[in-house]
Amino acid sequence: MPVPQEETFRAEVAGWLAANLAGEFAVLVGSGGPGREHEFVEERMAWERRLGEAGWIGLGWPESDGGRGLPWPYQRIFHEEYARAGAPARVGHMGEQLLGPTLLMFGTAEQRARFLPGIIAGTQLWCQGYSEPGAGSDLAAVATRARLDGGEWHLDGQKVWTSLAHIADWCFVLARTDPAAERHHGLSYLLVPMRQPGIEVRPIVQLTGTSEFNEVFFDDARTAAGDIVGAAGDGWRVAMGTLAVERGVSTFGQQLGFRREFEAVLATARETGAIDDPDLSARIVEAWIGLQVMRYTTLATLQPQPGRGQGTEANVNKLIWGPWHQRLGELAVDVAGAAATVTGPKYELDNAQRMFLFGRAETIYGGSSEIQRNVIAERRLGLPREPR
Repeated sequence: MPVPQEETFRAEVAGWLAANLAGEFAVLVGSGGPGREHEFVEERMAWERRLGEAGWIGLGWPESDGGRGLPWPYQRIFHEEYARAGAPARVGHMGEQLLGPTLLMFGTAEQRARFLPGIIAGTQLWCQGYSEPGAGSDLAAVATRARLDGGEWHLDGQKVWTSLAHIADWCFVLARTDPAAERHHGLSYLLVPMRQPGIEVRPIVQLTGTSEFNEVFFDDARTAAGDIVGAAGDGWRVAMGTLAVERGVSTFGQQLGFRREFEAVLATARETGAIDDPDLSARIVEAWIGLQVMRYTTLATLQPQPGRGQGTEANVNKLIWGPWHQRLGELAVDVAGAAATVTGPKYELDNAQRMFLFGRAETIYGGSSEIQRNVIAERRLGLPREPR
């Protein structure tokens, strides 16, 4: 497929979004996202299918696997225009941005042919089964077990903080398949159907009053013997591959959303007069500088460079945006003043309040800041491992 010129492609993306975020989908503008995943779920699932029909899913995937084979600058343009149009948060993010690239790296031809079409069509939703009550940032402590018996994997255990598990069709699960092995060894990466008797999903109520995270309990849940990515016991390598792509080119769209939030904070500061406060004014400037740092760091780390393999770029990006967005939430309520301490009669939060409350988790989920620093120190700087 010929690669379009970048500005022509940008106009095509913007034009399609303007034409399609209308009619039945007009209500979705600005919906979803952190703390708001409960909004218009059925409509956003239909929107995912519309994206698939139009060929906007899997832009960078090889054409042989159903994608469009577009270089990363075009993927960046799509995510920037998507965010600029206020298009809804994607319910298919886990499939397109995490599981799909993992199968492209480690999956068999049969697995790619079986699972990628549903992701590209927007008809198959995924969730991530990594964290556990005793294995959050320390993922190597995974205790969920799986044993192979009668041509099936039988799973027992618990996962936690599983985003959108209540609507997902499948879950990619990191489980211990060799009970004699310890830590990183003896883990396997399994693809498990969510709608079966052996799985129970329980919502976790957050500070925002919503429940996009869940606990997932496996009680002799089952999946076919062939639904394993990589070899048995090789799950750690595959799981790290997933984490390496977790903070990929879609972060440009995330950053554009951050910019809109920053501009809203700035507007509030002008309205309330908080911008005349020297301390708050300095924090606003620091927030703006942080936006520029995020953008140029992402540009530098995502642009392919000869001789550079997967390193700690994803960890650096997470360590930058997590604390930054948390501080922006704090700034948002500070510039709003006393009004930020009052909610609606049914705990109705405004954007600043929601950003502040949900932001408490942003230096924890996706790998805590402490873990990101350890990984950077050990893998990039060669410092001694932290004592256990």
